[in-house]
Amino acid sequence: MLETHSQKSKLVSITEFIFFGNYFYGACAVALSVEASLQQHYLLNYWYFYVCLFSVTVSYYTIAYISDLQEFTKNPRTNWYIKNKYFVKISQWILKSLPFIFLLPLIILHPNWFSYIHVLDWLLILIFPAVAILYYGLNLKTNHTFNLRTVGWLKPFVIGFSWAGLVTLYPVMFYNISHEKEIALNLLSFLLFLKNFMFISVLAIMFDIKDYAMDYNTQLKTFVVHHGLRKTIFFIIIPLCILGLGSFISYGILHHFSIYKITLNVLSFVLLLGVAMSLQNRHSIMYYLIIIDGLMLVKAICGIVAMIYF
Repeated sequence: MLETHSQKSKLVSITEFIFFGNYFYGACAVALSVEASLQQHYLLNYWYFYVCLFSVTVSYYTIAYISDLQEFTKNPRTNWYIKNKYFVKISQWILKSLPFIFLLPLIILHPNWFSYIHVLDWLLILIFPAVAILYYGLNLKTNHTFNLRTVGWLKPFVIGFSWAGLVTLYPVMFYNISHEKEIALNLLSFLLFLKNFMFISVLAIMFDIKDYAMDYNTQLKTFVVHHGLRKTIFFIIIPLCILGLGSFISYGILHHFSIYKITLNVLSFVLLLGVAMSLQNRHSIMYYLIIIDGLMLVKAICGIVAMIYF
């Protein structure tokens, strides 16, 4: 009995480390970028690109918690950061240094890399981190509230936009630059960008349901606060899912995708609809972190398998 309890405690600790520590987000970012590269018919990037992608994602999502490590609350995620604050601070320094360390080979081996980047390319490279920074806000002495999170209806689309750029366009841009080629984004790239943008924005809207009480008290007008739970699910989430599903099926038929490739890609949308319906009941934070965010990993796996085997 004691051994079973000890094993259960270890499993809980590992689960909290992976999901509360945002390492699962890093894994999802890597998986989605691999999917996007294959769907755009590119070879995979050098291994250090994925190390940088993982570290940037984990570090970014940790920022919101390391600035508020004071007293224990009812939020188990915040409490985890308080209990592990020294580890988190050290890991943040390591994660933030990795992109600088591993991007050095690109600069050293390809000293003329900037010559392959045009003005529009620079805009695409810079707009996604700029939006991500504005999501948390600029630490201006004159205005501490300047951040995109305070616009409730816009918040999920900011998240979706930043993620879609990171995992859809960045892998292609990095591949071309690192292989001394001009960045060649095409219609397919932007269609995949829109698909990922929609998918992750819907996940973000679903995640806002968890914070309904807090957002209501702070008068943050998210979709669920403004429209209520049922209207958000049936008139916002489900229509967006169906729209994304329909656009992909149309694209797949026009480009003669096999039935297996279409079915695998459709599966993630079907699961998205099923999870959306389940949100009519109350769930723990782990449900949102594992099941809802886990749909990103499911989508990536389905897309990768479809491209490799079908």
